[in-house]
Amino acid sequence: MSLTADARPFSDIASRIHRRHTVVTSGGMDGVMRVAAVLQSCGRPVRDFSVDVREGVIYSSLSCTISMTADEAQAFADRLRSIPSVVSVDPC
Repeated sequence: MSLTADARPFSDIASRIHRRHTVVTSGGMDGVMRVAAVLQSCGRPVRDFSVDVREGVIYSSLSCTISMTADEAQAFADRLRSIPSVVSVDPC
C-alpha cells in the first residue's frame, strides 16, 4: 500500500470550492435545529453558519458555507429538502 494509492484524485480536490447555501425553514427554532443536526452529521466542516429566527415570523433562514463539489452540492441540497421543516434550499 502506498500513499498515492490512498490519496483522493487531484481533480476531486481541485473541484471542491466553498459553496454557500441559504435554507428557509418553518417551525422556528425546532426547524432550524433539525437542519443544524444534519449539517453537524454531514462529515464536512461548516465554514460559516448564521441563523435568523424572529418571533411572529412564519419562516426562519439559515446560511452556511461548506466546501464541496458540484455533485456533492446537489446531493446536499436534496438531503436538506427531505427534512419536513425545510421550505427551500438556495445556493448563493
